Amino acid sequence: MINGIYAASMSVINKDLTLDVSKTIQHAETIIDQGCHGAAIFGSTGQAQLISISEKINLFNQLSTSKYKEKYIIGTGLNSLSETINLVSVARSLNFKKFLIMPPAFYKYSDQDVINFYSKIIDAHPECEIVLYNFEKLCGYKFSVECVQELVKLFPKQIIGVKDSSYNLFENLKIDNFSILPGSESKLLKGLELGCTGIITATCNVTSALARKVYDDFFDKKEQTVNQKLCDVRSAFEKYNLISGLHTFYSKNDLIYKNVLPPLSILNSNEEKELIDNLEKLNFSTKTIMAA
Repeated sequence: MINGIYAASMSVINKDLTLDVSKTIQHAETIIDQGCHGAAIFGSTGQAQLISISEKINLFNQLSTSKYKEKYIIGTGLNSLSETINLVSVARSLNFKKFLIMPPAFYKYSDQDVINFYSKIIDAHPECEIVLYNFEKLCGYKFSVECVQELVKLFPKQIIGVKDSSYNLFENLKIDNFSILPGSESKLLKGLELGCTGIITATCNVTSALARKVYDDFFDKKEQTVNQKLCDVRSAFEKYNLISGLHTFYSKNDLIYKNVLPPLSILNSNEEKELIDNLEKLNFSTKTIMAA
């Protein structure tokens, strides 16, 4: 199972639009230091679909020496089934075991087709552990409760959890020894109360310390003192494309974060001012995360 606060970690891009492998790893390690239990590498927030396979493999090789190697979930979802399997193969050769995989985008398909897709991956790598990625806005498919239940029934050792960014599962899905991780901090506390095991979110790149306190206080049965601020910070970022907002925010301390892969872009000057002003009203700034 996967329990705790996980960030969908950002990728750091050089000015020439290549992946800065060392800084991307450093970023992931830093957000773990700030409170996350772990990080998902090459999820949607990490611009995964825009980064070349060769750069991903290069990062996997260097990530395998990270002090937090056991805390990473590796995103290997690609539209091509064979490339997904091949990327899992590379990661498995480096002893990574946990994977975040979304079904392919663009095409329309049924629950049974999705089961077939994951079956092929598991046939090739029966030792892997997969977190399903439920995000209809990105891939066009939304997991049903029944589909997840059937996948877990067929593959109880391999299908270990779901990141629910469509939010149709976390209130309705109940499976023993299975991780349910909503994709927003605003769902963290309610999710924990319902039996979810944590979150995997984009904005935990900046809210790791707050989210960790909410999580820890819940299990320590302490009064919740920062949950509202956590949700308000999330809401401030949700007014924009999350990748654009996060890179704009981080660029206030390090200009390399201004670099994102086309067709993505950072916020324009008016949006940037609005975001920073709204966060400052919440007593939340770049200094907040740097000091965490």
